[in-house]
Amino acid sequence: MISIRLPDGSSRSFDKPVSVAEVAASIGPGLAKAALAGKVDGKLVDTSHVIDRDADVAIVTDRDTEGLEVIRHSTAHLLAYAVKDLFPDVQVTIGPVIEDGFYYDFSYKRPFTPDDLAAIEKRMAELAKKDEPVVRELMQRDDAVQYFEGLGEHYKAEIIASIPSDEPISLYREGAFTDLCRGPHVPSTGRLRVFKLTKLAGAYWRGDSRNEMLQRVYGTAWAKNRFSPAQLRYPKGPILNTVLASANSPIASNATAVTSVSEIGNALSPWTSPSAVICARSRRSSTMNRTW
Repeated sequence: MISIRLPDGSSRSFDKPVSVAEVAASIGPGLAKAALAGKVDGKLVDTSHVIDRDADVAIVTDRDTEGLEVIRHSTAHLLAYAVKDLFPDVQVTIGPVIEDGFYYDFSYKRPFTPDDLAAIEKRMAELAKKDEPVVRELMQRDDAVQYFEGLGEHYKAEIIASIPSDEPISLYREGAFTDLCRGPHVPSTGRLRVFKLTKLAGAYWRGDSRNEMLQRVYGTAWAKNRFSPAQLRYPKGPILNTVLASANSPIASNATAVTSVSEIGNALSPWTSPSAVICARSRRSSTMNRTW
């Protein structure tokens, strides 16, 4: 028998290995529906995670801080899914959770525009409504490198190649999109209901100015509609310090305005067109390490 100890001090026994989702369902249908992830002996895991020994288990919902982090991280993956669906030639890199939201960096042949951002957000909403399962898969490192190279995702392959060869690689699949990630993630895209893309920026690959300038898309997400009026005014809002674009910038050369924001890093220059300067309050972010 497997004994599962719950936060209220009670225990439940199971005669075979049980998933976090099954533990939640044994407590009640409401909790099963609300479950976003779980904590097993203090470790944050997917609801599909199987428990095969006695353990302390807590069900994570959108009322928990960890639940909001999972929502935001999963929304970053939804963003990448939408971008790849709309722009198949894009290469994806990383998409971590940051303070008040998330971002994802992309390599593409041209700068994204405000119209692109609106189209991406619309596609995200369409994909979320499909409620596709988010499934975790394990792969050996060298197989994962080969897999992403075969997809033309050279940045992902480079990241994976730097991981020790004896460390299993976890991938997350939702619909036609697969990404490298430690997780955890929401059980399905339908759990992602409230999100907003807030701005575009440039960021050097691995933070090194000798590398390619990538395009960074910022966004935020919540369990419920908690956007402030300022966030909902996108793409309008208070304009930050704007300077003329440098013709030497790979991204800015095709944009007519560049916004410098010291709080978000030395290798970063948010840029927009003059017709719609995309901006949002920028805070010094502490990136949560949920990507390799």
